[in-house]
Amino acid sequence: MEYLEFEQPVKELIEQYEKCVQLGTESGINVDESCKKIKDKIEDTKKKIYGNLTPWQRVQLSRHPDRPYTLDYINGLADAGSFVELHGDRNFGDDPAMIGGIASISGNTVMLIGTQKGRTTKERQHRRFGMSNPEGYRKALRLMKLAEKFNIPVVTFVDTPGAYPGLEAEERGQGEAIARNIYEMCQLKTPIITIIIGEGASGGALGIGVGNKVYMLENTWYSVISPENCSAILWRSWEYKETAANTMKLTGEDMLKQKLIDGIIPEPLGGAHYDPASTFDNVKKVLLKDIKTLSKMPVEKLVAERQDKFIAMGEFKG
Repeated sequence: MEYLEFEQPVKELIEQYEKCVQLGTESGINVDESCKKIKDKIEDTKKKIYGNLTPWQRVQLSRHPDRPYTLDYINGLADAGSFVELHGDRNFGDDPAMIGGIASISGNTVMLIGTQKGRTTKERQHRRFGMSNPEGYRKALRLMKLAEKFNIPVVTFVDTPGAYPGLEAEERGQGEAIARNIYEMCQLKTPIITIIIGEGASGGALGIGVGNKVYMLENTWYSVISPENCSAILWRSWEYKETAANTMKLTGEDMLKQKLIDGIIPEPLGGAHYDPASTFDNVKKVLLKDIKTLSKMPVEKLVAERQDKFIAMGEFKG
């Protein structure tokens, strides 16, 4: 388990607890009471730290290297052996930063699509840290159209620092690919549920983020730009990234208050990586509820409500 800077008090107590248990095992001395006191202190410290997180700390948690990624959610949510990954955009190639396929969740057939980061250095390079090329968005659109054809609900998982900014991505029409996805998702005649599971940055997130229901996990962020890039633009330095994060209103609470999302899915104390199974259960409950409700909606109403939802985000009163 890796620990962030603000988590160091928890790390130190966990190390003390492990030493206490080891001492009791090796010496044969009953240290249960001492170990229990340390364990209780660990819980109290976690509640104190994670119960008062700043926006910047939530940004850091959303990037935690042990945090579950899209493939982890797919494996945790889908019925055993039901996920079939589909590849390629039928135009240029396959993008490993964007994955998708058909699966069954508690007997409900769904199309699962999401941005995928990597665990190892080699995998991170291969998947470009979850930053998709145009063919990734076109693959996602192909799978959405396939889902529409067979009246299958679409579930998208967003965890990206943004679309890939490389020259080859621009040459192949990055902006057009994202814009086309937004346009087509606004008209897709099947339910769409979007969940921000980590970072939700810029058009890279919105390219698969136009849903009838949009949720954020508790320790995630959703914004037009990252705190670091915001800091670089306003102050020409990354030194003010924490100030930027605190000002940008990018947390789930901020998004819900502004009516930009439909709900916040709770995470275990400390973050999704402390207890992935519990996180998957929380997500599954939301998905099953919405799939049942949205699948009963007339297609015209389903599409109209989705469009109205996003059109209203641009309305302001002076």
